[in-house]
Amino acid sequence: AKEVFFMLKRQFVDSYKELKKLNTLVITAMLIAVGIILGQFSIQITDTMKIGISFIATQLTAALFGPVVGGAMGGVADILKFIIKPTGAFFWGWTFNAILGPVIYGVLLYKKQWTLGRILISKAIVAVVVNLFFGCLWSSMLYGKAFFVLVGGKLLQQVIQVPVQSIIFWMVTNALRKAGLFRQLSR
Repeated sequence: AKEVFFMLKRQFVDSYKELKKLNTLVITAMLIAVGIILGQFSIQITDTMKIGISFIATQLTAALFGPVVGGAMGGVADILKFIIKPTGAFFWGWTFNAILGPVIYGVLLYKKQWTLGRILISKAIVAVVVNLFFGCLWSSMLYGKAFFVLVGGKLLQQVIQVPVQSIIFWMVTNALRKAGLFRQLSR
């Protein structure tokens, strides 16, 4: 247990140090912009369900720069998305989710090899903790629907999205790596 604690502490400290690098700030700002643009092309299915690919920018930031930068990026991007194109009233719970997801990705992907298996595991954990548990909790609070009814509806979406988004992220990062985009980032 001590080893896990010290490993997590090291990850958060290293990720925090990334914030002091101009390169990190510039790339993160660009990825926020990319995420916002990609978010404009998402399709709103219901009040609580939308399909899109803006996750690529958020997950990539967390994988490149760790949980601190990823979480900060997620929060900033969520607030900017709301300012640019509000969909309903602002609710802090969605911003919390936008921070927590990248923190989890950062813990599981930062300074590690981005294998399809590791990406799938990180996606599955975010799907269960952030999307199913907290997402349904916030929706239950906002819309007055029963928590377990919401979980039932969202479960199928997550079962489909986890492998699809994992494969998309893996393919995109492999293509970016082959194009030499990560060389300057010591990847």
